[in-house]
Amino acid sequence: MVENFVRDFAKLIATHPEDIAVKRRNLGENFDEIIIYAHKDDAGKLIGKEGRMINALKTVISGCKAKDGISYRVNVQTVGE
Repeated sequence: MVENFVRDFAKLIATHPEDIAVKRRNLGENFDEIIIYAHKDDAGKLIGKEGRMINALKTVISGCKAKDGISYRVNVQTVGE
């Protein structure tokens, strides 16, 4: 559920939506990492000025903790030329 939301959100912002991929890794009990793979031109858009865009995304995702009890860490990694 969270990965689908993050993927759809990132595709709306990205100039290269076809390069967006999202993976979820379990880092321990009740702690997961969500990795957004994006074209290098889109990484800045996903992070935003002073990290505002990624922080807004983290705030929305933190609401999921109340429902499923899992904390999330969000990272953006670049792919492609």
